[in-house]
Amino acid sequence: MANETVTLTIEGEDSEDELTVPSELLDLLRENDETDPAVVGDIAMFGLAQRIHGAVHHGQGEADQGIQDLEELTLDLFEERFGASFAELTGHDH
Repeated sequence: MANETVTLTIEGEDSEDELTVPSELLDLLRENDETDPAVVGDIAMFGLAQRIHGAVHHGQGEADQGIQDLEELTLDLFEERFGASFAELTGHDH
């Protein structure tokens, strides 16, 4: 049914959040036998990598070293998760 949803819980060190999304959307985005949390995790990693990349390469002025280091760590974790670099998967390289 088009109105079915799934609610996922995201837990941090001392807080949590819930995210409710359409089940059909997760089915559309799913690759092979990925679980719902894996689909959302992949999308979150893409979004986070895009945000830090934008802050470093598309913001006003040059990003400070701390932000550049944060981008490097994020992109390393991205590559670890997907087995390919952000540039390879998005076609966006600097």
